[in-house]
Amino acid sequence: QVQLVESGGALVQPGGSLKLSCVASGRISGLNGMGWYRQAPGKEREFVAQIRWSGGTTDYGDSVQGRFTISRDIRKNMVYLHMNNLMTEDTAVYYCSANILFRDFWGPGTQVTVSS
Repeated sequence: QVQLVESGGALVQPGGSLKLSCVASGRISGLNGMGWYRQAPGKEREFVAQIRWSGGTTDYGDSVQGRFTISRDIRKNMVYLHMNNLMTEDTAVYYCSANILFRDFWGPGTQVTVSS
C-alpha cells in the first residue's frame, strides 16, 4: 500500500508565497516520479508540476510556469512545491501524486486559499 500525505496549505494574501510538502510511504519501490495537481471549486483537476525521481527532470503547467518550483528529497521520500507570487486564481485543493510502476497514487489534498 502507498500513502501520500500533503501539508502546508494555508490562507495567503495575493503576491505571497507558500511551500507545500508531501511525504510518500509504504510500498514505493519503483517510484518513477511525483507531482502536484490542483482542483478549484467547479473546475476539473489541473496539472501543476511533476518531477522525475531519477534525474530530477521537471515539468510545469502553463499557469504556474515561472512562479512555482517543484523539488524533491530522495532520502526523505518527499516532494515540495514552492509557490511564489500567488494569485487568487491559485486557490484550490492541491493534491500530491506519485507514479509507481506506472500506477498513479494520490494524497487527500491540502487547501490553498489566496485572498486579501
